[in-house]
Amino acid sequence: MVLSNTYHLHLQPGEAIVAGGGGLHKFMGWQGPMLTDSGGFQVFSLSEMRKITEEGVTFRSPHDGLTINLTPERSIQIQNILGADVIMAFDECPPYPASREEVELATDRTYRWLKRCMVEHQNPEQALFGIVQGGVYLDLRSRAAVALASLDLPGYAIGGVSVGEPPELIAKIVQATAPLLPQNKPRYLMGVGTYREMAQAIASGVDLFDCVIPTRFARHGTAMVQGERWNLKNAKFREDFTPLDATCGCYTCQNFSRAYISHLVRAQEILAYTLLSIHNVTELIQFTQRIREAILGDRFTTEFAKWLE
Repeated sequence: MVLSNTYHLHLQPGEAIVAGGGGLHKFMGWQGPMLTDSGGFQVFSLSEMRKITEEGVTFRSPHDGLTINLTPERSIQIQNILGADVIMAFDECPPYPASREEVELATDRTYRWLKRCMVEHQNPEQALFGIVQGGVYLDLRSRAAVALASLDLPGYAIGGVSVGEPPELIAKIVQATAPLLPQNKPRYLMGVGTYREMAQAIASGVDLFDCVIPTRFARHGTAMVQGERWNLKNAKFREDFTPLDATCGCYTCQNFSRAYISHLVRAQEILAYTLLSIHNVTELIQFTQRIREAILGDRFTTEFAKWLE
């Protein structure tokens, strides 16, 4: 599944142009499943430039400085026009650390915004997912999860993690929240994508993930190879003419050597980041495929024990 960003697409090129191109799938030439986020997390990242009220969020565009009003209704309208298969309810993502009072206000507002999103949603071919907030407060997470589950949505997400918490807190939140969501609906953990985080979340019942890690690592010249991180700037790769991973079937591993990619990284060629992104995304897909096979073969807890610790 490809995730596209509602906030950025709204600013550029604009949902009208995407619609004119036949919707997101046709516009970008991707016929597989597609998800759009609500823009809530991007608004969270504009902490110095935005104002949150019950109505929605007002902020200045980083492109041209114009004032933009993003409400639950507007987020859904934009996503309906973009045409992804899965769309996300507009939510308020509290920072970490934040007081219990701040997180409770954001969690309750997220629920009220979800109800408005459900009313506004007009495309029956798109699955609307709700987002469980609650910060690091497990009772707030529990309350939010139970409330969302009662709405019988097509799927549910755990949001508000990876905003600065230590990994052990993320694991604790997921382990407490995921089992409270319906087992017969997709459960989606937003913003998590390391080997350990994914394995631990899958053990708790999570089905879907999104994360910038594969491309962020690529931008820093880092390859993900069978559970390890390799810095291609290291001297040992300069004359290593083998593939990144001889067992990997991705375009990068089938056509280029470690030495060549190391050269591209050192030269700061854009191709380096493209090739590493292709491999890193493939690596995480293969990692989850191996987990799926292990679950089906009743080998998950033994085969992936080191990631579950």
